[in-house]
Amino acid sequence: MRAAALFRIAHLVYAADVVGDVAVDWRSIGLLAAVGAVTVFVYGSALLRGWFRPSRVWADVLLTGCALPWVAVATIGDGPAVEPHGWLMVPALSAAAAAVVTLGRRSAALAVLLLLFTSLAVHQAVATSSTPALLEHVTAVVEAVAVAGPGWWYLRRQGMLLDIAQERAVVVESARARQAERAAHHAALHDTVLATLTTIAAGRVDVNAPGFRDRCAREAAYLRRLVQSGTLEEPHRYDGSPAPDRVGTAAALEEATRGAESLGLKVTSQYDAVPDLPHEVARALAAAVTEALNNVRTHARTPLAYLTVFGRAGGVEVTVADRGVGFDASASASGGGGRRAGTGLRRSVHGRMVAVGGSAEVDSRPGEGTLVALRWPA
Repeated sequence: MRAAALFRIAHLVYAADVVGDVAVDWRSIGLLAAVGAVTVFVYGSALLRGWFRPSRVWADVLLTGCALPWVAVATIGDGPAVEPHGWLMVPALSAAAAAVVTLGRRSAALAVLLLLFTSLAVHQAVATSSTPALLEHVTAVVEAVAVAGPGWWYLRRQGMLLDIAQERAVVVESARARQAERAAHHAALHDTVLATLTTIAAGRVDVNAPGFRDRCAREAAYLRRLVQSGTLEEPHRYDGSPAPDRVGTAAALEEATRGAESLGLKVTSQYDAVPDLPHEVARALAAAVTEALNNVRTHARTPLAYLTVFGRAGGVEVTVADRGVGFDASASASGGGGRRAGTGLRRSVHGRMVAVGGSAEVDSRPGEGTLVALRWPA
């Protein structure tokens, strides 16, 4: 559409140059103004609507290409305005191009034949015209059609291929988003509800303790909203308020600590120059710490864990340590098994930190406890 409009503008510039080179003739100026009005009517509406209206393209063919040359013959007679190679016949080229890209095959062929027939008829009516000039004009019309037709076919074919590729990309991205959402759901449930249920089943906590009952109420509300909305909410923001861009990192980690303590684990914490981090980073840190403390409570066979948080240049480092039974970290990392080689370390700790540009390292040996180090940025 824009290429056809530029084609017509080039013809108008040429016509204005021809009219300006001869003596002032108000009839030629009027015809030029008429061509300009038709151009605005056809191409202006196309630019506004996004495509040509077939009825307006037909108006361009019939008025600019067929009617106005005869008006020039009747009002001006012989002269540069009405010779087949003159300026008034040139806009027929862009009219033919617009017809080819807009109309169906039969309608486009009919429009081109009308333009060629008009050129032949005007050539016969004007005594000063010559056969080479007619052949030149006819050749120009054919060339315009030959360029516009294949060009439009190629662009349309490329557009269809792009549409198909985009649809496939949308399907793949939707599947990826659903998989990511499921993984996020699983990780959130693993860190909160599953940890609570595991503690209840093991009988390691007083289910009537106020702190534990509050935790159960919050997680029940979280599950209820999860079922009703089908979308993942941040497990630790039960009030439904929007999350700020940057949050207090220490506060987020303290909430994770309180959650572990409500399940019976004692946590000794130490903070030093802790910066406020982006919301998604603080959330990932808190979730990773939650899982690390869950591992201590579930596997370390010790009631005590140590949390250390200190700021470093441009980021933060968090460690969760215990003096429990430990495990073979090298075997777990290589996939050889191990008590804590499953969802906890891979998804809730390492996966979450990597997702926000951080890192997680686990150092443990049987009988020597475990150290989980979280760093952001990596």
